[in-house]
Amino acid sequence: MNNTREVEVVVIGAGQAGLSSAHHLRRSGFEPDRDFVVLDHSPGPGGAWQFRWPSLTYGKVHGMHALPGMELTDADPARASSEVISEYFDRYERTFDLRVRRPVDVRAVREGSGGRLLVETSVGSWATRALINATGTWDRPFWPRVAGQETFRGRQLHTVRYPGPEAFTGQRVVVVGGGASGTQHLLEIAPYAAATTWVTRRPPVFREGPFDEEAGRAAVALVEERVRQGLPPRSVVSVTGLPLNDAIRRGLAEGVLDRKPMFDRITPEGVEWADGRRVPADVILWATGFRPAIEHLAPLRLREPGGGIRLEGTRAIADPRIHLVGYGPSASTIGANRAGRAAVRDIRRLLAAEPVPA
Repeated sequence: MNNTREVEVVVIGAGQAGLSSAHHLRRSGFEPDRDFVVLDHSPGPGGAWQFRWPSLTYGKVHGMHALPGMELTDADPARASSEVISEYFDRYERTFDLRVRRPVDVRAVREGSGGRLLVETSVGSWATRALINATGTWDRPFWPRVAGQETFRGRQLHTVRYPGPEAFTGQRVVVVGGGASGTQHLLEIAPYAAATTWVTRRPPVFREGPFDEEAGRAAVALVEERVRQGLPPRSVVSVTGLPLNDAIRRGLAEGVLDRKPMFDRITPEGVEWADGRRVPADVILWATGFRPAIEHLAPLRLREPGGGIRLEGTRAIADPRIHLVGYGPSASTIGANRAGRAAVRDIRRLLAAEPVPA
């Protein structure tokens, strides 16, 4: 314990959720380095945005909500979102003097002494009275297991390693996944590829008309109910459907978004269905989403039998010292902002009621 520093709050992650939480801690009178610390494993500011593919320009980003206290203005819609948002996050960290420590890998969070949690990292340990986990999902891409997957002679990659459409020039590409990333990849790749095939486990649902505040609340409530039950969270998009914009309409009319059901096996040359249908492929692109990056919390045994962590708001039911921000219903930019504020308000009450043991 000689290399263990004591703080009131540790924030893990410096994406939208982590920076929002740090901002509200700062506003509440907590001093960085003295009262709280923000630990981020990424090489620089920007959260998961810094790793997005170059063709995802800022103009293609839907629903990017500003961090609390600083608007993102005059951004060039033609610039890569990875550049625009990373620069914005960097400016935000410096403006509010959040003193994010990086790169720091959090290896485990476990019970410490004196009622504190022990956060073990690549640069030492912190003993803290409360924890805000804001680690998102980018580090845990989900790869479905399919019979014959290891026999495929072509290339398999996940959205997390998507290089942009030019890399698929002249190739036969199977895109798996019915979310926003899957449709965006297809629409980008189609003009370059020799052929594209779109495969989803369930028929895609396209949403007509505006997505108003009432619809947004209803969608978040559905995700929140799963979290309350201790089930793994689903994405908000999974319950809202895909917006039927001009690009999607063109893709449907041109046959690019001609969805096929999930194949039954992968062969060395491509994919195959139980009825004998086959599609040859050079590349299988898995746009199959992500899972929460929360393995470092495993020593605390927070998971329910259903596989998720049960929350009340952002607070873990199993341990009131721990808040998950950007998890489940708060896994959106505006949701993360609100959740960060709520988590800090709750933590202030907790710390006021439970003084540090002598």
